[in-house]
Amino acid sequence: MTNDPVRIDDPADPRIAGFVSIKEKDLTGRHGRFIAEGTVVLRMLAAAHRAGRGVAAEAILLLENRVSGLSDILAEFPADIPVYVADARVFDAIAGFNMHRGVMALGRRDQAPRMDVLVGALPVKSLVLAACGISNHDNVGSMFRNAAAFGADAVLMDETSCDPMYRKAIRVSVGSVLTVPFAREGSVAALVSKLQAEGFSIWGLSPRGQTDLREIAPSPRTALLVGTEGEGLPQHILSSIRTARIRQRPGLDSLNVATATGIALHQVAMINGFI
Repeated sequence: MTNDPVRIDDPADPRIAGFVSIKEKDLTGRHGRFIAEGTVVLRMLAAAHRAGRGVAAEAILLLENRVSGLSDILAEFPADIPVYVADARVFDAIAGFNMHRGVMALGRRDQAPRMDVLVGALPVKSLVLAACGISNHDNVGSMFRNAAAFGADAVLMDETSCDPMYRKAIRVSVGSVLTVPFAREGSVAALVSKLQAEGFSIWGLSPRGQTDLREIAPSPRTALLVGTEGEGLPQHILSSIRTARIRQRPGLDSLNVATATGIALHQVAMINGFI
């Protein structure tokens, strides 16, 4: 259980330096650290910290009127994690904006697994979500939330995809970024090659896919691959794997990538017994 909260009256207090101007710091990175924002995400961080899988909490910052309602979540953190509290004026001055919900934690991600290590350690029966060139943090967060909801064992991203450890992606994922194993490195071609070598049945999602999503056959190891918003997957990748489409009415080019991911993961998870 955490110690008694420590009151912060000065936004320049060095003890809360990691929380200062978090919106601007999101643009430049935090050297392995991240911000967890909101009650649900705080609970997910506590679970990830206890699991000891390379995600850990370093400090918690709360609006003073939120403390009593979070006592059960705070009790899930080790006693050496400091909890700081501040009034609204000081809190806003620390964060740099007032859309923070009054609940934030500073965490770090260590021991990020390499792509080959993560894929090599997946169970015999596995479901993987893979992504190429996803540049919108809202979409990334939603994709992780879908992956968690439908039992994906990992999310694999190429080096051109945005960092899922950004504050907004973590918030939109409701903390799923902290619990679903992921790797982000290399080219999409290398990603596909690794999955093929490990015996995965790979399906690329495309509005022009050759197979209706409902006709994907069960497979012990299945990977769904999605591409960047607008352009989709590169043609040289589409030509090297099987492709699937989500049936929709004519007149609209495609679904949002996060929406398409949710529909496809649900279907594949269902036919393979993950849900």
